[in-house]
Amino acid sequence: MAGQDNRYEKARIIGARALQVAYGAPVLIDTEQTQPILIAAEEYDAAVLPFTVGRGEQ
Repeated sequence: MAGQDNRYEKARIIGARALQVAYGAPVLIDTEQTQPILIAAEEYDAAVLPFTVGRGEQ
């Protein structure tokens, strides 16, 4: 996932995941971070997020 998303998709995915974490969703990795945006960024880098990006007819 991490290698194929453009910067807008990456921002949207991390932002959506940070909102989920802020509202109490379980964290998918072990991390020292406490801020939701940083947790989401680490999860994105670890490629553990269950998000898919639809890009029209592919």
